[in-house]
Amino acid sequence: MTVRDKLSEALQRVPMTTLQLSGEVGIPQGEVGKHLEHLARSLPHRGLALEVEPARCLKCEFIFGDRARFKRPSRCPECRSERIQPARFSVHET
Repeated sequence: MTVRDKLSEALQRVPMTTLQLSGEVGIPQGEVGKHLEHLARSLPHRGLALEVEPARCLKCEFIFGDRARFKRPSRCPECRSERIQPARFSVHET
């Protein structure tokens, strides 16, 4: 089973952050983003979709809704806080 198959399988069970996924699959957290980008493009061919619950600032509740990258933002553009709840990912049928 490939890393992306393991990621897809894990995300079908429960939504996870990149940190949780790295522990589940056994790869560095920095590599999870590129695998998620590939999954987002390839899952529709299997009738599945990658759903992203966007990251949000814990101080001012700013939601990073239109973010294209899968990495955790470093700081909030509104209040400059670094207390960011990471995005959560899941896979579901379309």
